[in-house]
Amino acid sequence: MSDARLPSAGFSITVRLALSADPGAAGRLATVVGQAGAIVTALDVVSSEHTRMVVDLTCDTSDAHHAEQVTQILGAMPDFEVKKVSDRTFLLHLGGKIEVKSKVPLRNRDDLSMAYTPGVARVCQAIANNPDDARRLTIKRNSVAVVSDGSAVLGLGNIGPEAAMPVMEGKAALFKKFGDVDAWPVCLDTQDTEEIINTVANLAPTFGGINLEDIAAPRCFEIEEKLRERLDIPVFHDDQHGTAIVVMAALTNALRVVNKEFSDTKIVVAGAGAAGTAIIRLLMKHDVKDIIVCDREGALCRGTEAPDATKKWLAENTNKDNYQGDLAGAMRGADVFIGVSAPNILKGSDVATMGGDPIVFALANPDPEISPTEAARHAAIVATGRSDQPNQINNVLAFPGVFRGLLDAQARGWHDDAAMAAATAIADCVGADKINPTYIIPSVFDSKVAPAVAAAVREVMVKNHPED
Repeated sequence: MSDARLPSAGFSITVRLALSADPGAAGRLATVVGQAGAIVTALDVVSSEHTRMVVDLTCDTSDAHHAEQVTQILGAMPDFEVKKVSDRTFLLHLGGKIEVKSKVPLRNRDDLSMAYTPGVARVCQAIANNPDDARRLTIKRNSVAVVSDGSAVLGLGNIGPEAAMPVMEGKAALFKKFGDVDAWPVCLDTQDTEEIINTVANLAPTFGGINLEDIAAPRCFEIEEKLRERLDIPVFHDDQHGTAIVVMAALTNALRVVNKEFSDTKIVVAGAGAAGTAIIRLLMKHDVKDIIVCDREGALCRGTEAPDATKKWLAENTNKDNYQGDLAGAMRGADVFIGVSAPNILKGSDVATMGGDPIVFALANPDPEISPTEAARHAAIVATGRSDQPNQINNVLAFPGVFRGLLDAQARGWHDDAAMAAATAIADCVGADKINPTYIIPSVFDSKVAPAVAAAVREVMVKNHPED
């Protein structure tokens, strides 16, 4: 089974079965599931009689087709009877993943008079006289809109606003869990750039920040830029800046492990979209001078026609030797590969041509640019976006702490120096005494990360940009 098809909780199922009550039944069940390539994670007895019992078997599978195969194999066993199959991921999503709760008691007339009419009118009047008081006296103080048009959702593509909702709900849940930020999914039924800008601008008085999510390039660049010009709250496109922050944090520690400096490295980036562009901008701030960017057509270079302004900028500001060729050729002698593109575009033989102690970040999700096992045969350090591999590059390490810091600073904008501070804070959470080739980035469940990022972002925004 390839790395891309390892069983995971994302395709976990619970199968209710009736089987004989003999001592070896549970063992046979576990053996059958294991031989089918799934992993048993729980076995619970629902009911039992002298000769028959009913159990709930929970197991991780590789994908929906594999889950069906496991169920069919169990059903074909002569002494097993499949009664019901539940997809645990769909069960988790039933009715949505977030809810609204009141922060104040509403027990009697006094509570009602203060929370609502007539007392609330005094607060409304105060904000009318001083609009900045909304940051202190309303949910604006701790609220972020997670805005998407459904045009570039995960690796699924343009699936629309309704289908994007589960991702935006999940994002909101992560904001609350890791940053104690109240985030609200806002999925828009338009992919017109101006309509999105106007709609978000009209919604902005409710929120203390805007998190743009899963909006396709190159429209995402213009949307972010124009919203930043119009709004007095931070606008942060997580696919760009969140990804760039975590990549820079991981690369900081990876270079420490192999004893190299940013300024001395040759870096190849596969993917010239939102994430790739933001990563390249932060790499340049780290004084990286030798960067080659590749898209589907090969290396971006000067003298060729660019389809949009972003790729034109990349072609003019990277590829110092103006290399013209494919990704495989660009890899020769490189110190670092960063992939934010498509699955299976890189071979082990390509990694073998890189410089000494090469670093490979294959971040396409769910299937990376190269099998992590194949990359590890030649690379000193490998990172992916997968939770079932070491060194997971996950945006949740950045955005909850980033917005916690921005809200605490009552920031009115966003700056790359805050991104640099956030990346350093994440990298330092690992600790110089603990980093190694399989531990260059902290766990997403490391409780130190979000507070450290929040403190770093808040300090930068207050100290260097007091009016933001």
